[in-house]
Amino acid sequence: QVQLVESGGGSVQVGGSLRLTCVASTSSFSTSSMAWFRQAPGKGRELLAAMVWMGAGTYYADSVKGRFAISRNNPKRTLYLQMNNLKIEDTAVYYCAMQTRRVDISLDDSYGVWGQGTQVTVSS
Repeated sequence: QVQLVESGGGSVQVGGSLRLTCVASTSSFSTSSMAWFRQAPGKGRELLAAMVWMGAGTYYADSVKGRFAISRNNPKRTLYLQMNNLKIEDTAVYYCAMQTRRVDISLDDSYGVWGQGTQVTVSS
C-alpha cells in the first residue's frame, strides 16, 4: 500500500507564501493523478488542486485559482503545492491524495489514498 507523507506546513502572515511537499512511497505515484485537499475546523474537505499523472492537465478550485500552483516531479515521487498571497481563510489542515479511480480529476470522491496532513495557519 502506497503511503503519502506531507511536509512544509507552518505559520505565516497574511500575504505570505508556503510550499507544501508530498512524497509517495512507491512508484505508483508516476502513473497516478494527484491532488491537494484541505479541511478547516468545522468545515468539510475541499479539493483545491489536482494534476493528471502525465502532468499536462490541472484543476484548481476557484478559491485558490491564481494564488496556488500544483506541480509534480515523477522521478522523485513528489507532489508540490506552491501557495502565494495566503489569506486567513486558507488556515486548514492540508492533505495530498492519490486518485484511485481513473475519472475526471475534479471529482473529489475519486481519491482513495491520503497522507496524514500538514497544518497551515495564516494570521494577520
